[in-house]
Amino acid sequence: MNEAASIRIDDAVLVQRCRKGDSEATERLILRYQNRVYNIIYRMCGNADDAAELTQDTFVKVIENIDRFAGNSTFYTWVFRIAVNLTLNFCQRRSKVAYHSIDVEQHDQNWQATALLKKFLSNETSPDPALVAQNHELLRLLQETLAELDEPHRAVIVLRDIEQMTYEQIAKVLNLQMGTVKSRLNRARCNLRDLLEKRLK
Repeated sequence: MNEAASIRIDDAVLVQRCRKGDSEATERLILRYQNRVYNIIYRMCGNADDAAELTQDTFVKVIENIDRFAGNSTFYTWVFRIAVNLTLNFCQRRSKVAYHSIDVEQHDQNWQATALLKKFLSNETSPDPALVAQNHELLRLLQETLAELDEPHRAVIVLRDIEQMTYEQIAKVLNLQMGTVKSRLNRARCNLRDLLEKRLK
């Protein structure tokens, strides 16, 4: 049995225990996913305090609705759907996404900025990867540029290129057809690349 299958089975067991009021099982599920949920929310809203609050709101909603989880998708996908929906609604309520200064060491340890920059920049303008890896300003640049995308485009970039979700998982999280996910991702990447190139000219 592969690791992914083992995790899904373990999640299912923990979910059943949660439904019976097992607080330890609930805590294990939260600990398992809280960092990944926080990271996705942070990428989308750009503010550590807001991300922490939305992460807490996500798990409150998860616990309150655990009996409604039908198992039609993985628990992981269900949790991320709740997190993304809460974050999109939050971002849409704000007139402008305000990005505070970023502690790169704290928030970007798992973000392969060099690979992302190479993906979104044309060959002519791509900076040297060795310099990118050491340049915190470029990390900030990419985060700030990501903020300029509208929420649906930002969400699909975060889920695919940062969280490394499959197209199928993204379709389930965003409640979209697979073709819509692919076309939206293509447009989001094009927009992000254009914005980055303008900033670097």
